[in-house]
Amino acid sequence: MAGLATKTMLNTETLRREIDDLVTRQIVEEAWPAPEALAALAQSFRSLGEQARASGQDQAAQIAATLARTVSGTAGDSAEDRQRLTEALTAGLMELERALEAGVPAPSDNPLVRDRELLNDVILESNEHLAAVESELLKLEREPENQEAIHTAFRSFHTIKGLAGFLELVEIQQVAHQTESLLDEARNGRLTITSAVADVILAAKDYLDLAFQQLAAVLQGAAPQPFANPAALIERVRQAATAPQDAAPPSETQPQAPAEKQASALPAELAPGAAHKQSAESRTVKVDTGKLDYLVEMIGELVIAQSQVRHDPNLAAIENPRLQRNMAQLARTTTELQKIGMAMRMVPVGSMFQRMVRLARDLARKGGKQAEVEISGEDTELDRTIVEELADPLVHMVRNSMDHGIETPNQRRSQGKPVSGRVCLRASHQAGHILIEVSDDGRGIDRQRVLAKARERGLVSDGSQLSDSEVFNLIFEPGFSTAEKVTDISGRGVGMDVVRKQIQKLRGRIEIHSRLGQGTTFLLKLPLTLAIVDGLVIAVGRERYIVPLFGVRETFRPTHEMLSTVLGRGEVALVRQELLPVVRLYERFGVEPRTRDPAQAVFIVAESGNRVYCLMVDDFIGKQEVVVRNLGETLKSIPGVAGGAILGDGRVGLVLDLDGVSEGTR
Repeated sequence: MAGLATKTMLNTETLRREIDDLVTRQIVEEAWPAPEALAALAQSFRSLGEQARASGQDQAAQIAATLARTVSGTAGDSAEDRQRLTEALTAGLMELERALEAGVPAPSDNPLVRDRELLNDVILESNEHLAAVESELLKLEREPENQEAIHTAFRSFHTIKGLAGFLELVEIQQVAHQTESLLDEARNGRLTITSAVADVILAAKDYLDLAFQQLAAVLQGAAPQPFANPAALIERVRQAATAPQDAAPPSETQPQAPAEKQASALPAELAPGAAHKQSAESRTVKVDTGKLDYLVEMIGELVIAQSQVRHDPNLAAIENPRLQRNMAQLARTTTELQKIGMAMRMVPVGSMFQRMVRLARDLARKGGKQAEVEISGEDTELDRTIVEELADPLVHMVRNSMDHGIETPNQRRSQGKPVSGRVCLRASHQAGHILIEVSDDGRGIDRQRVLAKARERGLVSDGSQLSDSEVFNLIFEPGFSTAEKVTDISGRGVGMDVVRKQIQKLRGRIEIHSRLGQGTTFLLKLPLTLAIVDGLVIAVGRERYIVPLFGVRETFRPTHEMLSTVLGRGEVALVRQELLPVVRLYERFGVEPRTRDPAQAVFIVAESGNRVYCLMVDDFIGKQEVVVRNLGETLKSIPGVAGGAILGDGRVGLVLDLDGVSEGTR
């Protein structure tokens, strides 16, 4: 059944080309095919009908037989006869394809799908093409005449069609084929990519996305499921390809290249630059992420082993210049290897940003707004795990920008703003961290409205004087919302609290800057990787802990005059004219300290979310870059502990989760 379905698809492609040629001859060349050509077309219909009947697709067989008789019984003596025939053939072929689609097999029927490695390669390659399609379509909405963008999208669908045909994934092949035909109309200047046409192509892209997600789920052990019936989508694509277009612009705005120079006439592999592209691709190797993660883990083990050897007191006592040189060379090599290992985990944020562009575009159309998305720093690289975990927070922020930030065209016009709003996504490196900025030029956050809502909910007392930063941070409280009505986009107060928790989970921080009537900016500061952390190694009693440097403001040794007890807040320290709660780390973990006297201890001013507090420890050991290790299922839920690390002297230290340590402070 699967093999027949593929052959049938190929035959209908051939028939469609023959019918298109017949129509072109009649309308453009005012000529009519020779009797032999009509006889060949009738024979094609008869052959297809026989294949359909042999597979039990009786309805398709009947339609094919009727079309064969229609072609055979036409002499084409008059223009009316020819017109009726071409209309009957076009409509009949659509009916035939619908009938054939009704008997399409599920993907699990195909033995090639059982080749897991082959299927995985197809999924990866197709996902890359679909990401390119979305990028080019969004570009085409702004530049409808961008031929290179049209060619890129066309080639992507063409490649996916070929891959799907090889694996006999018929629904995927059919959707890709029809969308390719639509883009071919645009390539040849017969169709303009309007927003409506882009909607149809993006719908096809979304269908293929879901289909490949289903296949990926099968590779992960899920039961195979049939794809959704694409008949309605295919019909929508066909209608978009045949819908009347406005008259083409004058030739000076759409120059037509001579036939021998048109890019569309060149196969993708012969297009200019293809040799360079193939050469670049030949230097790329696809590696399973599980193997890559294991390699990085082993590199971490090597770094730890090298550090233990370097700090071994027996080796340190040997004063041998040659041994010292070899140890220094080993240290340099392991450091470089660690950098390469970390670089292998890094991926650019561009693909994630591109998904946000699509999201903003769809939300703008849904809300009757106009907005452009500007991207910068898309080549900035982040740890793959962070990029995956960051997607949901970015979705929430972009949705809020589009729903609460960007105004309607009439509102913007009345305020003297450009009718089209602007949402900016930026990424950059700064001092060993990544900064990601999400900003808009919309209405901004109404400080007084947020404050009134917070007081109404009892989050802030009536007499409290809060800074702008403290007021804006109130929107991260669970369930907090100032929306007057709930929409299907936002307004329930669900999301921004999730954003903050997710950013903190990634060992990052989030800041808000906003000016009423001018816009809002969310600033995310994230570590480059979750696998390695720069930290202060501290001592509490006989134990060692690592405090992540990104959460440290300053350190100092306090005096008794700085300490006091405040009703309702417990022990506090006066630091730079600000009262900060004191957290004694030995009390948090039940450890016996060297001293309970704060004046004999060291204070770390730590920052977590919107909390700032003083962490009391016995002493500093030093600063060290450590490889963070998972503590396993048994210990992973301990409050205040993010993981473990092996220190240079071979001892194990716990990496602190500053948010968990601060629980209970005010």
